Amino acid sequence: MSRLGAKSLPQLSVRIDLDAEDRIGPGKIQLLENIREHGSISAAGRAMDMSYKRAWDLVDEINRICGHAAVERQTGGKNGGGAMLTPFGTALVARYRKIERDAARAVRKELMALRTDIKRSRKA
Repeated sequence: MSRLGAKSLPQLSVRIDLDAEDRIGPGKIQLLENIREHGSISAAGRAMDMSYKRAWDLVDEINRICGHAAVERQTGGKNGGGAMLTPFGTALVARYRKIERDAARAVRKELMALRTDIKRSRKA
């Protein structure tokens, strides 16, 4: 089947530029969701084929650019620590996903038209 299957639409990807250098996008949000799911920065990174250092650098960047901690590391304990989203981190993920859904809904007709245009041009 072609990359544009009969039922699939081209997908919208949302990246939010907070200023000239700082942005939040699907990768950082997925990392936060993986941290929430796995309870660990290293496990979240592994789930994305990312090193712990890269995952930690992204978490540090998210915390810095937002001016609030989105992730809190848990130290020690019988399970050896881990990480969890702060209330701000949970709200950040929810707000981003809402923006993403609202944007996708707003451009749905244009994405359908784009799919039709691409199919038409491939047949020609």
